[in-house]
Amino acid sequence: MKTDKPVVFFDLEATGVAPLEDRIVDIALIKRLPDGREEAFASYVNPTVPIPAEASAVHHITDDMVCNAPTFQELAPRILEFIADSDLGGFNILKYDIPLLQAELRRAGRELAMDSRRVVDAFLIFQRMEPRNLGAALKFYCGKTLEDAHRAEPDARAAAEVFFAQLSRYPQLPQDVEGLSAFCQAKDARNVDAEGKFVWRNGEAAFNFGKHRTLLLREIAQREPSYLQWLMRAERTTPELAKICSEALAGRFPERPRA
Repeated sequence: MKTDKPVVFFDLEATGVAPLEDRIVDIALIKRLPDGREEAFASYVNPTVPIPAEASAVHHITDDMVCNAPTFQELAPRILEFIADSDLGGFNILKYDIPLLQAELRRAGRELAMDSRRVVDAFLIFQRMEPRNLGAALKFYCGKTLEDAHRAEPDARAAAEVFFAQLSRYPQLPQDVEGLSAFCQAKDARNVDAEGKFVWRNGEAAFNFGKHRTLLLREIAQREPSYLQWLMRAERTTPELAKICSEALAGRFPERPRA
């Protein structure tokens, strides 16, 4: 890769999935210099708030592991000094890591200027270079080119062929329809509902969207029941979401299934 200045590849682990509200618990910065040399900086971060059990289940970082680590406020000068005028790189950093880092820096009274900073995101490159459509699947699994794409019958036949090729390729898949249906409809364990509008936070349902993002459903039901009433009537509200809101207004809240 040709570049006229360093590129800092970085990754963050945090207390949750809301980049503007959650706090960093682990940071790693790897600086690739134009001559190919590397410099690195990594540290646990004390978020000054409890780490939800659901977040720890993903990154395996607990309160005990970060209790004696420096706070982000303490690390901010060193982080900015390390990044300096470097460009940035990582995996899905445009949607998550950069907004999270910027939010933490603002809380520390500092800014990460992005106007003249270039960004390379391996996640977006992966998405654009490896299509995930039916034609790509038929080519990958069956070595065939999809003719007459977007006509119903050729697409249906291709979907069936891809499916049976997947069964052959992945012996670890369930080999019965019931098991395959459960596999296909499996819900992310972090989500309360299928869409992920609510997520588990210390065993309770918390908003994962809108103005109350990261706040507990129980708290909003008590403090602002009118918001749940409005949400139940909203055009894009699913039946599942409406039921969760209705139950919450009646004092009944989702319970996380036991593992």
